Amino acid sequence: MLKRIIHSFNYAIGGIMYCFRTQRNMRVHFAVAIIAVIMGVVLNITKNEMLILVLTIFFVLFAEMVNTAVEALVDMVTKEYHPLAKTAKNIAAGAVLIASLAAVIVGYLIFFNKIVRFSSFSLNYVRSLPVYITLASLLVVFLAVVMLKSGVKKGTYLRGGLPSGHTALAFALFTSVAFASKEPITTTFAAIMALLVAESRMETGVHSFMEVFLGAVIGVLLTVVMYQASTLLFA
Repeated sequence: MLKRIIHSFNYAIGGIMYCFRTQRNMRVHFAVAIIAVIMGVVLNITKNEMLILVLTIFFVLFAEMVNTAVEALVDMVTKEYHPLAKTAKNIAAGAVLIASLAAVIVGYLIFFNKIVRFSSFSLNYVRSLPVYITLASLLVVFLAVVMLKSGVKKGTYLRGGLPSGHTALAFALFTSVAFASKEPITTTFAAIMALLVAESRMETGVHSFMEVFLGAVIGVLLTVVMYQASTLLFA
């Protein structure tokens, strides 16, 4: 009895590992989940908020695994194009999209106000800084990306290579909007646009997930540093 239970766990874990190894979106979900949990601990969210966050994370992972299972089953049944096979795959992918949108909404509701309060300086003060801070931040990010690409012999300055320059600039602009905007909706749309840029770089095969992730981190961190330094200079 115990042996059968252990085998069942091994099969289940094997399924999870298969999804992680073969599905890029699964690896993206895992990375985002880790970041979300760390943010929850750092921002000291409540027990109920953490419970909702964890359930949402597992809901997204569950949807992605079901999507992978449906794709594998359809490919096993037929290798030829069939309208019903396409419909099955599209519906499964739509389920993942719905779960991901729900996760974005949950993350926004849990984290936005806490991130604003956690900030070491006032957003109202940052809005009063010179407009050229945004331009300066983008320039610093651009130069940093060029320097990093120069040291990594892969791809070109405009296509491929480590890190993703398009993603770095997109997330730098998003961070600037987050600091300067008075409207949460504007910040949300800026975040969505930055994520779409990152996704497009991976979908077209120009960059790997790690190259895109590093670009996003560079864009956000350097922009935060620029705005933080500006508050010290203009205080």
